[in-house]
Amino acid sequence: MDLPPITNGFELVYKKPQTLTETPMHYCPGCGHGVVHRVLMEVIEEMGIQDRTIGVAPVGCSVFAYDYMNVDMQEAAHGRASAVATGIKRVLPDRFVYSYQGDGDLAAIGTAETIHTVNRGENILMVFINNAIYGMTGGQMAPTSLLGMKTTTSPFGRESKLAGHPLKITNLIAQLPGAFYVTRHAVHTATAVRKLKKAIHSSFEYQLLDKGTCFIEVISNCPSGWKMTPLESNKWLEENMFPIYPLGNLKTPSQTMN
Repeated sequence: MDLPPITNGFELVYKKPQTLTETPMHYCPGCGHGVVHRVLMEVIEEMGIQDRTIGVAPVGCSVFAYDYMNVDMQEAAHGRASAVATGIKRVLPDRFVYSYQGDGDLAAIGTAETIHTVNRGENILMVFINNAIYGMTGGQMAPTSLLGMKTTTSPFGRESKLAGHPLKITNLIAQLPGAFYVTRHAVHTATAVRKLKKAIHSSFEYQLLDKGTCFIEVISNCPSGWKMTPLESNKWLEENMFPIYPLGNLKTPSQTMN
């Protein structure tokens, strides 16, 4: 029986994937971006597709993803990541292509690109990080901010008459015929991380089928933007975000192909 390797007298239970660079991450303590980066890169390494994968990162907290992800990366203008990913996939159809976008990017300035990319059924994976706030630019209200949520641009809480309701962009995406696999996950617990990893793995495998767009929303926290400790933000996420954005599959290949 093969035993786990021993390093300096300790059992090695985790090893950083080679698909992550040695560059220290700039994300705030407790932020979910680093976890999603790691899981995404673990899947790419385990599938052996590092040299065939191209990622697209736009403006926002994920703007420096190319510093951390050791795969071919392309920068995109704010909100345009899915359009850039579309062009890459059409020119290089044998590559595994994904976009990595936040809620201010994908669900605000990039709403049109997002909708039309999925409506065309582009054969890419879109990873959507939803922390209900503009984390990078000062904590402003995002389309996904909850009703009553206080931000720098809604200091008294979001009001529906003034700013509308939280945009459940993933629910809209799931209705489009070009969407092949649509699911919502989180990274606040070990179990949640494992489920996300499985979804990412499946999404890359689905690209080989060329049946449409895979879309993964990740409900994440923003301790700095929410003015909370990481533990407080995880608790707030469970109590406030999940009721509005429940975890689970919204559209599966079995539904799509029936």
